[in-house]
Amino acid sequence: MNLWPVQEAKSRFSELIDQSLTEGAQVITRHGLATAVVLSYTQWLAMSAKNKRDLKSVLLDPTTPSMELVIPPRGNMKSRPISADIAF
Repeated sequence: MNLWPVQEAKSRFSELIDQSLTEGAQVITRHGLATAVVLSYTQWLAMSAKNKRDLKSVLLDPTTPSMELVIPPRGNMKSRPISADIAF
């Protein structure tokens, strides 16, 4: 993985893309801090497919944190009286 300052990445963009295809992910830095990554489309597809899960697998996964719903007690709501001047 190579580090590219943003100015160099802008001026040598084609080379940046070529290296991402041949050598893997390339890191772009701004002021010395890593800010972006350029990688090939096939690498991106593999990463996104690996992290994609359907609802069924999430719900059946024993490592998924339980989502306990708080259900308020029923029958404690007070209703307003119906006023006589409302016509139905």
